[in-house]
Amino acid sequence: MMARLKPRLKIIATRLLTSNLHRVFAVTRGMTLGVRAACFDAEGRIFLVRHTYVPGWHMPGGGVEHYESAGDALVKELREEGNLEILGQPTLFHIYFNRNASKRDHVLFYRVDVRQTAPRPPDREIRDCGFFALDALPDGVTQATVRRLAELRGEEPPAMIW
Repeated sequence: MMARLKPRLKIIATRLLTSNLHRVFAVTRGMTLGVRAACFDAEGRIFLVRHTYVPGWHMPGGGVEHYESAGDALVKELREEGNLEILGQPTLFHIYFNRNASKRDHVLFYRVDVRQTAPRPPDREIRDCGFFALDALPDGVTQATVRRLAELRGEEPPAMIW
């Protein structure tokens, strides 16, 4: 029982921390900005991550910090979340308003070709990650991820809301 409770407490603590950080950012920043990417390997598979603090499989990404360019944030987040190296030039696909995070959050969404420099072991932030064929996505892929993939394929026009 105690072994089960410990991971659950970590998840709750991480969610509280994330929520509090968004409140701090709302006060200290006029707007928050994030980057996220659809990362494809040479075989056309997409890279997805499962975080420890939110449910579902997501495309990797994170916040743009003060004095950091969006490009630098993209490189940093892909390296941190998947040991991914960008090949060629990232393509900015669309900009979304992410009202789930806050009333001032925007996400720059890129399409990127990548290679993984080493396997990414689980840690306190990333529970699991990997490359998946587009016709064999794992159970629990978020609806936002499914929508972004449909937009990338041209099956739907890009939405304004993440």
